[in-house]
Amino acid sequence: MRGSRSRWKVLLATGVLTLAFAGMAGVAQAAPAKVGHGARHSGASAGKSGPVSVAYVEVNNNSMLNVGKYTLANGGANVFDIAVIFAANINYDGSNAYLSFNPQVQSVLDNVATQVRPLQAQGIKVELSVLGNHQGAGFANFPSQAAAAAFAQQLSNAVTQYGLDGIDFDDEYADYGTNGTGQPNASSFVYLVQALRNDMPNKLITMYDIGPAASSLTYNGTDVGPLFDYAWNPYYDSWNVPSINLPNSQLSPAAIDVTSTPSSDAASLAQQTVDGGYGVFMTYNLGASDIHDYISSFTNVLYGSNAVYSG
Repeated sequence: MRGSRSRWKVLLATGVLTLAFAGMAGVAQAAPAKVGHGARHSGASAGKSGPVSVAYVEVNNNSMLNVGKYTLANGGANVFDIAVIFAANINYDGSNAYLSFNPQVQSVLDNVATQVRPLQAQGIKVELSVLGNHQGAGFANFPSQAAAAAFAQQLSNAVTQYGLDGIDFDDEYADYGTNGTGQPNASSFVYLVQALRNDMPNKLITMYDIGPAASSLTYNGTDVGPLFDYAWNPYYDSWNVPSINLPNSQLSPAAIDVTSTPSSDAASLAQQTVDGGYGVFMTYNLGASDIHDYISSFTNVLYGSNAVYSG
C-alpha cells in the first residue's frame, strides 16, 4: 500500500514565488549522446561501497542540512549520497507552464550558501524535485515540442542559478485537464527529457516512477529512459522495480518513509536491494530528530556499518 503522502498539502499555499520564464526555440528530435557514466554520477560516496542512498527532505518542515548529519561508523563516509529538495511545482498561468517555488523552497534556494553548499562540500549531490500543483500543467501535456523545451530551459536555468546538481521529476497532482489544459500525450515527456539533457549534459536527471509521464518514455522510436541517471519506486514500505530502460545499478525498487516504515521492513528492503544487485536505495521524510538507530537498520545491510549522528 502506498505510504502517507501528507507532504502534498503544504505545496498548495498561495503566494508562491516564481522563476522568470525563459523561452527556447526547440530541441533536436534525436536524443543527445549520453555523457560518460562517471561525468554525472560515480555511485556511493568515497569511502563506502554499496548502493547510492537518496534522502528526500520536506523543506516546508525540515532543513536540508539534516542529510549531512549521518555518517557510517566504519570509515566515516556519508550515509546519504543524494539530497532532494522537496519540492518545486510546475504551475500554469493560463497559457504556459512555469516553474514555481513556494516560500520555503525559495528560502532554501536564496540561502544555498548555508543550506546547500555545506552538503555539496561533503560530497552530497543536491537535486530539486518538481511536481504538479493541481493547476492542469504537467510534464505529460505540453502542447508542442517548443513548449516542452521552454520548460526544460526554466529547469536548467534554476539548476545553474542556484548551483544545484540536478532535477527530479514527480508527476503527481497535475490534475490534467484543469483550467482548459490538455490531457497527457505521448510526446511531451520525451521532448522534455531530451531538451533537459541537452541543457544539462553533466547534471543529474532522476524520476519518481509515477504518473502519466513515467508511462510515456518512448515516442517516435526514441526511448529517453537511458537519459536518466536514476529512477525509484514511489510507494513507501514496498518493493517495486521502476519500469524504465536503465540497468539495475541505477534503480531503487525499495522505498521507505523513515517516519512510518518499520525498521524491520527497512532492513528487509535493503537486503532485497543487495540480493537483487540494485544500485540505489531511496528514503523519504528525513527530519531533525536523531534516528541513527533506525538508519542503522538499513546501513548495516547496505554498507556493513552502523550509522552515526553528528547533531
